[in-house]
Amino acid sequence: MVRNNPKLIVTIILFLSLSLPLVSCEECSSKYEGGCHDKNEALKLKVIAIFCLLLSSMVGICIPIFTTSIPALNPDGDLFVIIKAFASGVILATGYMHVMPDSFADLTSPCLPQHPWHKFPFTTFIAMISAVFTLMVDSFSISYFKKKLPMSSSLNDSKTTKELELGHGHGHDHGHDLAVANGHDKNVNAEQLLRYRVVAQVLELGIVVHSVVIGLSMGASENPCTIKPLIAALCFHQIFEGMGLGGCILQADYGVGMKGIMVFFFSVTTPFGIILGIGLSKVYSDTSPTALIVEGILNAISAGLLNYMALVELLANDFMGAKLQSRIKLQLWSYVAVLLGAGGMSIMAIWA
Repeated sequence: MVRNNPKLIVTIILFLSLSLPLVSCEECSSKYEGGCHDKNEALKLKVIAIFCLLLSSMVGICIPIFTTSIPALNPDGDLFVIIKAFASGVILATGYMHVMPDSFADLTSPCLPQHPWHKFPFTTFIAMISAVFTLMVDSFSISYFKKKLPMSSSLNDSKTTKELELGHGHGHDHGHDLAVANGHDKNVNAEQLLRYRVVAQVLELGIVVHSVVIGLSMGASENPCTIKPLIAALCFHQIFEGMGLGGCILQADYGVGMKGIMVFFFSVTTPFGIILGIGLSKVYSDTSPTALIVEGILNAISAGLLNYMALVELLANDFMGAKLQSRIKLQLWSYVAVLLGAGGMSIMAIWA
C-alpha cells in the first residue's frame, strides 16, 4: 500500500524531517528547567541557600576542630577513628555518586556534538589522569619536604648529645641512646605530620573545585521546585563533607591562622559559586557547549582527585595502619561507619 502511494511516502519523509530537529531541541534542555519557573521566587531561595550553606559548611568543618577538648573525640581515641571512617565514606561517595555522574551528564549531553563527546568516555579518562596527577603531587611533595627532615633531626640530636656530654658525665651512654631514640621518634612524627598536611590541602582543593561548580549551577537556575530540595541535600552534604575535611585539618596540626584560612575557603566556595551564578545568569546557560565542557572537565578532575584521596590517603592509610590492623573489632566498626557514610551520601544523590 505504501509503495503504491507516493504522496504518503512524501508526507512521511516531510514529517520525519520536521520532527527530528524538534526532538533534538527538546532533549537539549536545561537540567533545571520544568513547569515550575519563577525568577523572583528562585532568587529568594538562592539568597536563603547562600546563608544556609555557609552555616552548614562552617558547622561541619568546625565540629572536629573544636571538639578536641572532649576526651572521647581526641584524635587518638577510638570514636574519632570511627567518625573519620564515616567521613571518609562520605568523601568517597561524593566522588563516585555526585561528582562523576555530573561530569557524565555534562560531557554526554545532547547539546554537545556527537563527535568527539559521544564517541569517547572523557569523564573516566580525565578522572583517571587526575588521580595519577594527584599521586604525583602527593609523592613529589612528600619526597621534597622529607629531604629536609633528616638534617633538622640530626642537628637536634647533635645538640642534645653535646648538652648531655657537658652536663651529665656518667649518664652519657644512656643519655645518648635516649637522645637518638627521641630524635628518631621526632623524625617519624614529622614525616607523618607532613603526610597529613599534604592530604588536607589536596583534599580541600578537590572539594573547593566541585563546590564552585555546584554553586554556579544553582545560582544560574530559575526553577524554585528544583532549588528547594537541592538546598536541603547540599546542607547535609556540606556538613558531612566538612567533618571529613575537618578531621584531616585536625590531624595536620596546623596553627590557628592556617586552620582559619582552610575553614574560610571551604565555607565560602559554594555560596560564592551561587553568587557568581546569579551574576552570570543573564549570560550563563547550562545548555551551552562551552559551559557543559568546562563544568564536565572540572567535575571529572575533582572526581578523580576525591576518589584517590578517599581510597588511598584516608581509607587505605587508616585501615592498613597499626591501630586498626591490631584491633579487629575496631576495624569492623570502622567498615560499618564507611558503609553508612557512603550509603547515606549515595541516597542523597536522589535529591541532589
